[in-house]
Order: sequence, then C-alpha cells, then structure tokens
Amino acid sequence: MNRLYSLLKIFLIIAIITAGAVNGEAQIGWRQSVGQSLIQALKISEPLAFCNEPVPLKEADVKERLEREMLVCLDNSDDVILWLKRSNRYFPYIEQYLKDHSLPDDLKYIVIAESSLKPLAASHKGAVGFWQFIETTGNRYGMKINNDIDERRNFFTSTQAAMAYLKDLHELFGSWTLAAAAYNMGEDGLKTEMLMQKVNNYYQLYLNEETQRYVFRILAVKIILSNPEKYGFHLTEDDLYKPVQFDRIEITVSQPVPLYIIAQAANTYFKVIKDLNPHIKNYSLSAGKHDLLIPRGAASGFSERYGNLLKQWLEEKGKSIYTVEKGDNLSAIASRFHVSMKAIMKWNGITNAKNISPGDKLFIFSDTNTFKPKKNETKTIPDDSVMPPP
Repeated sequence: MNRLYSLLKIFLIIAIITAGAVNGEAQIGWRQSVGQSLIQALKISEPLAFCNEPVPLKEADVKERLEREMLVCLDNSDDVILWLKRSNRYFPYIEQYLKDHSLPDDLKYIVIAESSLKPLAASHKGAVGFWQFIETTGNRYGMKINNDIDERRNFFTSTQAAMAYLKDLHELFGSWTLAAAAYNMGEDGLKTEMLMQKVNNYYQLYLNEETQRYVFRILAVKIILSNPEKYGFHLTEDDLYKPVQFDRIEITVSQPVPLYIIAQAANTYFKVIKDLNPHIKNYSLSAGKHDLLIPRGAASGFSERYGNLLKQWLEEKGKSIYTVEKGDNLSAIASRFHVSMKAIMKWNGITNAKNISPGDKLFIFSDTNTFKPKKNETKTIPDDSVMPPP
C-alpha cells in the first residue's frame, strides 16, 4: 500500500510539472503574440495629420512621442472601449457643429483627450466638464458657473464654448496644432515659450511634460478611433451607446423648486433629470430662466403637470415651516420630525449646522406632515411667510 501511494505521488508531481511547463510555454507564446501585435500597432501609415497640418513622423523624437501615447492608450483597453461606445452618443452633434462652422473634424478628438467624454470629469487644477474649462476661461466664453449651475458640465453649451475658444486660439497662433497646445497650457504660457525659445512649431518646442504629450495623445485617439478593428476593437452597432433622445423645455422659476417636481412633471425620475442636465449641481432648480432636457415625448403636457405639482408643493411648503426656538439645534429638530439633519440642511441651504438662531424659519418636509411638539408644550403653528430655499 505504501509503495502504491508513493507511485501515485510521483505521478502527481510529474503531472504538475508537465502542466506547469505547458502552461509556461503557453504564457510565453501569448506574451510574444501580444508583443508582436503591439509592434505592428506602432507602424503608423504616413501621411499623418492633425487638422490637415502634417505630423513630421520622420523626426525620431516625434515618432517616439507618438508611439509612447499609442502604447499608453492601448494598454488601457477598457478606456478605449468606452471611448468607442460614448463617441457614438456625442460625436454626431460635434461633427455636425464642426461642419456647420467650417471647422476641422479632428477637433472632436480633443474632448476624449480631455475628459473621455465624462460630464463630471474634474482635474486637480480646477478644470471641469467635457472640455475641461477652468472657471475664468469658462466665464470668458459665456458659461454660467456658480453655486447652483456649472455649464462646463453641459455638453451642448461647453462644446460651443470650446469650439469658439479653439477658433480664437487658431486666429492667434495661425496653427491648429499650436491652438491645441494653447488649449492645454493657456495662450499666455505658450506665447511666452515661443518668445523665449524663438520657435513657432509645436513639435520643436520644449514645453511642460503634459503639453509635450498633449497633441500626441489626441493623435493616438484619432488613429485608434479611426480604425478600431486594426487594434482589436471589434464593436457592433448594438455595442455602441445610442445618442440620447430628449425634448427641450424652457422654464422660469421665481424661487428654487425641487428637481423631483421637474422629474415628476416629465414623467420620470430625479436621476434622469440629473443625467440629462449635469450642469445642475444641487437638488433644486435655482430661481431664474432655464433650458432643460427632459425625456423624449415628455414635453407634451409638461406645463400642465408642472403647474399642478408646483401648486401642490407650495401648499405643502406653507404647512411645513418650523420656527427655531431657544435651545434648539439641528440634531434635536431632526430627531423630533424623524428626518435626517442633512436633509434639513439641504432643504434650507444651510452649510454649517451651527448657523441657526431662534426665530429662523426652517422648511421641514415629513411624510406625515405632522410637527411633533416638545414634551409639555403646544404644537408650533405654521408660518405663512416666505421660507429659505429648499
């Protein structure tokens, strides 16, 4: 029995070693195959251009910089797949806009280099949205940016602003390649480098590393998205994200109105309104005039539904005002009305829980709409005065 056991053990060890050797050979073969595919992927067919401006691939430095960005992109295949899927959602509008304004089609690839087509993208430098505008440049190009609205996150508004900015940069520098570089590092920074180095060609300028790589990243995006099958990305029409179907409405509100009211009037949910209108930062639509996107078909009858819901909400609002008393704090108030303290802060635009004083009017919405009095005292009578914004 011991001898049989020993023989079985030997056979098992041999099988493990053999399997490991075979597996090792398979892994080596796989790596060789991948490596050879990447080498083939780096063979860029000339001529290559950005906005009809030739890329000097015969220069060794230029070739190496482009190959680096190609490898970085291809190493992040999950990103590339999402670029391809999202581009079907957004590129048709960008392409039509570029065509209508006689601008180069290649400018559309900048948005992927900037944000990967993510509306809420933000950088550590304060750049926000699809086209990564900083606040000062966004304001300069007419975008509303405040505590309630950030149009840098609005695809249509930010795209128009980005195209206007790039057009101005092209007029300033006389080159789309330099315009793209200036879009990344700022026009003053690029002008300074050109002056100090006595060079007016992007490919010959010594710039900060991010801008040194920037145009090459755009070129890599263009190369891969122009022929994804060559790089192993075989997506069908069904794989791509469909362009969003929506109706546009114009609405003017005299006071902040909860977004769920807009959503209900549009026969949808809060999340859908936020997804369609990522420039709205909070839970309410701020006072003023707004152009909103709502689901396709929801515009029919929207005004009537909105009017009824708003009237109902205003009635509830008038019955849901609590007057802060001496000794009150938000935690205790929240406990009395069975709501979260954070909800009370959001309803009333409070940023610091300690910033309440006796006599303040608080809007507190409870499912029961019943204010629970403190022990041994009477119920607070609702006040009809105007409350802070929800």
